Amino acid sequence: MRRTAAIAWLMAAVYYFYQYALRSAPSVMMPELASAFGLSAMGVGSLVGLFYYGYSPFSLVAGVALDRLGASRVVPAGAALVAVGALLFGLGDPSLAAVGRFLQGAGGVFALVGAVFIAGKSFAPSSAATLIGATQMFGMAGGSAGQFVVGPVIAAGVQWNQFWIGMGVAGIGLSLLLFGLLPRSEPRDVRGDWLRDALHALSAVFRNPQSLLCGAVAGLLFIPTTIFDMIWGVRYLQEAHGFEYGEAVIRSATVPLGWIVGAPLMGWISDRIGRRKPVIVGSALALLACLYWILYGPTDLLPPYVLGIATGVASGAAMLPYTVIKEANAPSLSGTATGVINFLNFTFSALLAPVFASTLRNAAGGAAQLQHEHFQTTFQPLLWGVALAIVLTVVLKETGPGARSPLPIGAPAKS
Repeated sequence: MRRTAAIAWLMAAVYYFYQYALRSAPSVMMPELASAFGLSAMGVGSLVGLFYYGYSPFSLVAGVALDRLGASRVVPAGAALVAVGALLFGLGDPSLAAVGRFLQGAGGVFALVGAVFIAGKSFAPSSAATLIGATQMFGMAGGSAGQFVVGPVIAAGVQWNQFWIGMGVAGIGLSLLLFGLLPRSEPRDVRGDWLRDALHALSAVFRNPQSLLCGAVAGLLFIPTTIFDMIWGVRYLQEAHGFEYGEAVIRSATVPLGWIVGAPLMGWISDRIGRRKPVIVGSALALLACLYWILYGPTDLLPPYVLGIATGVASGAAMLPYTVIKEANAPSLSGTATGVINFLNFTFSALLAPVFASTLRNAAGGAAQLQHEHFQTTFQPLLWGVALAIVLTVVLKETGPGARSPLPIGAPAKS
């Protein structure tokens, strides 16, 4: 039984690796995409950001569907959506690319929510944060591959559309593999008014103040990675600091590389001490210092890649609110709770990606070459966002098993 659960979780985690690679890949081919679609760099940034318009609302769909139907019926369908989205993106038509990018997000969310759902249902609560962190480790490994591996591939002459078509075909194969290998689970009784039941489950999670705080904290800690690094990181390093393309790709890829270590490490530390809040606050303080240095500090004082890796390790604590929200809601709402925090989390990215793109355009004032101060003006609010996440974490109720008055398993946190 434990082996079956491990296989199920691992397959969902591999799927998460795949979709995260597609999520981050556009950052290393921005000039090629701008030329192919006839868009400005800002326009490509907005197009790429459509991922989150699919990812965010479909988090709610994924969570409810998993609670009612089980992972084996839901997760393979999500992988198929991502594959179709990649194929549409690679056709070179801007309208189809927009639809494809949306589908990549809509289908991609089933990977994380599915993996977290399987971990919560099949493993001991004492290892919850560690497993959720390990899930994100797979995602960020994909994010790093989407930059570190795809960048040199594009630089070596592989056409951008060939990459997307190939990844679409791979996604179809992954969907079939998930369908064949995920163990069948018994769905809940779906007779009756399923829509009313789904809305009741969502309402129960949303009415819990802990849920809203978890979503806000996770969203504020994720934005530096999802928007700054994965969309603008390579161009920032090229135009603000004068790095060559290859070096800029490698430096940008060290942030998700740091997540590979940071996400499971922060989860393990949290499980080890039995508390969530101290790990989130300490990591957020470290992330704040790293972001300040990236925007305002000298680039040649630290050894290469150290700052990017440190940023990724620190921001790995953004996954801990995923554990808190599951501990703060009933076990029967496990998938729904994960879907809700993913919705709240990536709503920040969906809404703010075009805002940052517009702010950068306005800061540049139409200049062909972006300057360091343009990026500083645009991304300075990230510092305030991380500071706000620290404040909100202080307000958050502790749900870890080591708390002085631990919550009964699955019981909602009381105000």
